[in-house]
This record gives sequence, C-alpha cells and structure tokens, in this order.
Amino acid sequence: MEHRMKPVETPRVFALHRESILKALFLPNVDMRSEKAELDTKSPGQVLDPPSEYEQELPALTSTTERKLMAKIDWHILPCLCVLYLLAFLDRVNISNAAILGLKEDLHLEKGTKYNTALTIFFVPYILLEIPSNIILKKLKPHVWLSLCMFGFGLVMICQGLVSSWGGLMTTRFFLGVFESGMFPGCFYLMGMWYKRSEAQKRFSFFFSSTTLAGAFGGLLAYGIGQMDGARGWRGWRWVFVIEGAITCAFAIVWLFVLPDFPEEVKWLSDEEREFVKAKLAKDVGKSAHHIKMGWREVVGVLKDYRVIIGGFMYFGLIVPAYGQYGLIMPQSRYAYFAPSIIKSYGYSPVKTQLYSVAPWAAAFAFSLVIAWCSDRLRFRFAFTIFPICVAIAGFAMLMSIHGKENRGAQYGALFLVTSGAYSAMPVIVCWFAMNLGGHHRRSVGSAWQIGFGNIGGIIATYSFFDSDAPLYRTGYSICISFCCLSIVACTIYGFLLWRENRKRDNVPPEALPSSTEEEYLGDLALSYRYQL
Repeated sequence: MEHRMKPVETPRVFALHRESILKALFLPNVDMRSEKAELDTKSPGQVLDPPSEYEQELPALTSTTERKLMAKIDWHILPCLCVLYLLAFLDRVNISNAAILGLKEDLHLEKGTKYNTALTIFFVPYILLEIPSNIILKKLKPHVWLSLCMFGFGLVMICQGLVSSWGGLMTTRFFLGVFESGMFPGCFYLMGMWYKRSEAQKRFSFFFSSTTLAGAFGGLLAYGIGQMDGARGWRGWRWVFVIEGAITCAFAIVWLFVLPDFPEEVKWLSDEEREFVKAKLAKDVGKSAHHIKMGWREVVGVLKDYRVIIGGFMYFGLIVPAYGQYGLIMPQSRYAYFAPSIIKSYGYSPVKTQLYSVAPWAAAFAFSLVIAWCSDRLRFRFAFTIFPICVAIAGFAMLMSIHGKENRGAQYGALFLVTSGAYSAMPVIVCWFAMNLGGHHRRSVGSAWQIGFGNIGGIIATYSFFDSDAPLYRTGYSICISFCCLSIVACTIYGFLLWRENRKRDNVPPEALPSSTEEEYLGDLALSYRYQL
C-alpha cells in the first residue's frame, strides 16, 4: 500500500498563515478571501511577487520639492494644533491661578478636600472618553470634531466663571473633562498620520511645548487679569475664567474653517503632493487603511497587544510629576494644581508670583526642542526618554533635601530641572509610542489608550500633597520620584520588547516574507516592519 506523506509547509506558506491570523485579529474588516486565494495559489517554489508601490521609490515631485512640501504641511498643521492645545491646557489648569485670586474664599473651599475633588472630577470623563473621542474624530473629520470640542470647553470655562457654589464648580469641571478628552490624543493621532517616524519628534515636541507655553503665558495673562479684581463687582478669578473661555470660543469658530484633516481629505494639497505624502508614509509604516471602518471590535484587537498596554504605563509614570510640577510653579497650588507654591513662599505677592512662574516654563520649552532635535538627528528614542526623566528626578531630590528661604535660589533652580525634565520626556514617550503604531486603527486606539490610561496619574497627583505635609512635602516628592522610576522601568521594558521583536523579524528569511500587498495593511504587525528604538 502506497503511503503519501503530507507536504511540509514552507516558511513562505507559514508566514502567510501567520499574517492572515494577525490580520483577522487586528484588522477584522479586511476581506480575508483574497488571503485564502493567495494561500491556495502560491506554490512552495514560486518566485515572490515583484515589489509593490510600498517597496518602490517615491513618486517624483515636479511642481515643488520635498522640503517645500514639508514646510507647507508644517504651516497648515502645527500652528493650528499648538494654539488649540495651548488653550485646552490653559483652560484646564487656570484654576490654580483662580485659587489665589479669591476662588477658594468665595466658594468656601479653604478647608477639607472639596478643592481636591473639584480637580479630580475633571479626570473621570477625560480618561473614559479618550478612545470614543478618537473614533468619533475619524468619523466626523478632525476639523469638525476638534473645533466642536474646543468651543465646548471654552463655553464651559465661561460658565465656570459664573458659579457660586462648590456644586457648580464640580459640574463645570466635569464637563470640561468631557470636552477636553478628545484634544490631546486627537491632535497626536492627526499629526501621526502626516509625518514619518524620522520626521515626527521635532513636530511632536513643538506641539507638546504648547503646555509649557500655556504655563508661561498663563502666568502673564493671570498677572494682567488679576489687575481687574473688583471690575464690575467681579473678583479676579471670575475674570480669568470668563476672558480665557471667550478667547477659546472665538478661536474655535475660526478653527472650524482652518484646521486640517487627514492627507487623503485636505484640499490644499495637489494630487501630486497627496500621492507623494501617502506613498512616503506607506513606505515608512505601511498603508494607513483610512478606508477601513473602525468600531469596538477593532479597539479590542489593538488592546490585545501587550506592547500597547505597556505604552500606557510609560506615560502614566510621568503624569503625576508633570501635573505636580505645574502645581509647584503656579501660585497657591499644591502639588498637581494646589500645593502652596515654593515661589509664593519667598514672600512675593500673589500677582508678582505669576511673573516668576514664567522662567521655568520658558526653559522647559527650549530644553524640549533640544531633546527633540537630538532624538530625530540620531533616530533614537529610548535614551531621550530616560535622560530627561533623570533630570526631573534630580530636581525632586533637591526639593526634598533643600529647605528654607536662605536656599530659595537652589529651590527655584530645582523647579527648572523638574519642569524641563518632565516636559521634555513626555513628548518623546508619546511620539515614540504613537509612531511605532502603523495605520489609522492602531495609531488612533493606541494613542487614546496611552493618554487616557496615563491621566489616571492626574487623579493620584491631586491627592499627593496635603496642607498637613507643609512645608517639606516629603511624601509628595517621594511619590513623584517613585512614578518617575515607574516610567523609566516601563520605557526600558518597552524598548527591550521592540528590540527583541526586531531581532525575531531579522531572522525571518526573505523568501518567507508574505507578499508586500498583505504587509501594507498590517502596519507595525508586518514582518518587514522594524520598530524604532
């Protein structure tokens, strides 16, 4: 009796099976019939398909140069998003300015934890609505959704200037979290769909520096608005909320007409430029899969990746010190919005303290751009997350060990280290993570997960410092150092996992790689993809 042995699958066929399984898990809306057809028709010895546009040279630009095209893209995207997030962050944290201008006294928040709770309630919808917001952004288009959110939190800010009780403050802070939930991940998601990984860090850091500019600008603006105390019978804190909210609403109306969408949709690119941008991004991370619909099934598929989960811890570890250092610099704010300010403890008036809060933010802005330039220049991210975090830890250590007015110069210098370190590491962490996710689905969900989960640290920050710990605040500083160390550990694990995955893919023989057509839609899950370390 003749026995026939079952043919052994070649690496080529095995890899095709593996890619098909991954596609079923992470891109459920892709038609799998074509995958089965390819498996049925490819023989073990068949020559691989010729390279597709994914692997070929970029289309030529005849009417412009790549440098001019990038400048055009930067001009349309970065100013809009920077102003948007500057106003969002300013409206979120200006409660610390309002606190020294009479808010606590007028609403009877001096004692107990009512002020803490008003800060914390913001983070509840902010955390829960990050992923749904990015799903809506893709459905409605960025210029519509982001402008609506911007107008919403501007209107809420105006209402916050009219509250007369703790309950009213709680309500406005809650809805502020609702409307701001889409800002940060939405902006990073949009930027990630325009730039290659090697181009992204300078842009991400410049955008993220909006937060440092908000700190500096917020201090100057509060200084000016503080002079209006008593105008028309209103305390200064009410004017802070109303004026800054009105500015936000005005910008939101204009931004509805000028905010950019995705490369596939904007009208200010010519057809030639659009195809060049799409081809360049496809060559870097695979096709965007912009046409594939996204629902909760796709969300779950992305969150199955343990690297995505670790990305949340990288950001989570820095949120406590980041919000905390804002509290250190801004007047009358304990760590993370509300600890008694080190600067105010020097004996300066509340209004003058606003001016002294500007310099650390300006230093952080410059330092973050230097870190971003070095990271892009070397095309390396890991070291440029660890080094700034260590700078922040050094600043916190100084604050723990140096006390008294005679050492106020050293204490003030420590604020520069804390601010520069925390706000330089955060954009690198977010960019490193987001730009290692290929395609609309994975980048949208992954970015929202990282920002949403990370902002749980904001809740922890609001309860890290209490008046009973004054003036040393050793517990609060220790908590911040611990979370910085957590971020270092998470970044190290993430970097190791990427390095290990790259090594595995390096060992896959070229003849075992699936066709380039399949790999284009898998993004960073494709065997030909290499993660940026």
